[in-house]
Amino acid sequence: MPYKRLVTGTLSRAGITINGEKPWDIRVLNNRFYRRTARGSVGLGESYIDGDWEVESLEELFHRLIRAGTQNSLLSRLNGAILGLRARLTNLQSKRRSVAVAEQHYDLDHRMYEQFLGPYNQYTCCFFDGTDDLREAEVAKLEMICDKLEIDADDRVLDIGCGWGGFARYAASTRGCEVTGITLSTEQARYADDFTVGLPVDIVRADYRDLPLQLKGRYDKILICGMIEHVGYKNYGTLMRVVDQMLDDEGLFLLHTIGNSEETRIVDPWIEKYIFRNSMAPSMNQLVDAMANLFVIQDWENYGLYYSKTLLAWQQNFEKNWSSIKAIASRRPFDERFRR
Repeated sequence: MPYKRLVTGTLSRAGITINGEKPWDIRVLNNRFYRRTARGSVGLGESYIDGDWEVESLEELFHRLIRAGTQNSLLSRLNGAILGLRARLTNLQSKRRSVAVAEQHYDLDHRMYEQFLGPYNQYTCCFFDGTDDLREAEVAKLEMICDKLEIDADDRVLDIGCGWGGFARYAASTRGCEVTGITLSTEQARYADDFTVGLPVDIVRADYRDLPLQLKGRYDKILICGMIEHVGYKNYGTLMRVVDQMLDDEGLFLLHTIGNSEETRIVDPWIEKYIFRNSMAPSMNQLVDAMANLFVIQDWENYGLYYSKTLLAWQQNFEKNWSSIKAIASRRPFDERFRR
């Protein structure tokens, strides 16, 4: 069977044995696994959520796959080339497409997210410095942002990509500042309004490209946390020019993002299909180029190693609260396939 030889050989180069005894070895439950996995990351992922295979440690498995460079297989490169060509020919993060992505991912029932995120609903890397507790790591990240931005009670703060309002609530309640939060998601805007009730917080549903026309005045501090991954390389310059227009001449701007060591115009096909459509992580060079002649970079910090701890904390909460999640009546069923 050519598929079986191909898949077995690829996995063996990563130190993974079919039906082996190590925590990262794959146990095949349905032989269609070989045919589907030969398609690359999408086939591997879809065969997993359909129950074609099991593994004791997904983290160990993917660590070995990535370290061995299996994502650079011929088929994976072909899939990547197709996605890259699509990104070059069109603006994947246009206003219309951005709304569609928000509806697909962020308009899911917020009760599901509450079951695995921390109390401030931080859907980005948290700061696990000296702690293993998700709540403490969320607060540490939010406190670090407030400190870096030097936020005080006299500030007007603009949070572009405010999510469910966690930063807005924290900053307004602990620093006494005014916060305007921006989101494209209808559900996030509704939740954030309730989450920040009684505080000097205004939640606005808008595309970042329209902010100079929709908002009045300039802001003392601007935050973009976990949002630029949805902007796309064709629009980095546009976003930075918007921030420049909205920021006071003596103001501070903080950008928090997943980063890429190389310039990229594509995303893994599995992530593209099932996690974040039309997303991409910017490189240092791409960000610096977009900021050129607009900002002076005063501080650059990398705490990406904490993302694995963040993801593991989310996974543990998700599994612990799975019975509550699957009981949620939602337009999208939270079934076993969704869980996997």
